[in-house]
Amino acid sequence: MTAPADGKSPIEVLLVEDDPGDVLMTQEAFEEHKLRNRLTVVSDGAEALAYLRREGQYADAVTPDLILLDLNLPRRDGREVLEEIKKDEVLCRIPVVVLTTSQADEDILRSYQLHANAYVTKPVDFERFISVVRQIDEFFVSVVKLPPRG
Repeated sequence: MTAPADGKSPIEVLLVEDDPGDVLMTQEAFEEHKLRNRLTVVSDGAEALAYLRREGQYADAVTPDLILLDLNLPRRDGREVLEEIKKDEVLCRIPVVVLTTSQADEDILRSYQLHANAYVTKPVDFERFISVVRQIDEFFVSVVKLPPRG
């Protein structure tokens, strides 16, 4: 199966987020704006890597077209996950948007050094959060041509 070529087909999005409130806001943002993309959620870095590598309970997982990655995660933090993704010859082609509360320059710099495709600071306000998620969606569905799924 390949990624959408027409900019209108749904894409597979993997959200790597441990905060239940942020997961809920992201799910609501997808629902509120009728985003057709399929959102799968994992709650820590080790689980994210197992999902991406199709290990254990994720043997039948669909390769995502886009990853939304928090940095501050249990078990394996987002920086480690990003590094593992970008050094894997199959996974490295999946765009990764770091979506985090951190505004620290060192986190921004490190994320881009690890080849994040974008770094977005999560707004605390629900309406702004929805707006940010919608902009990410519009950009990756309507503007960007995604690589075929591996």
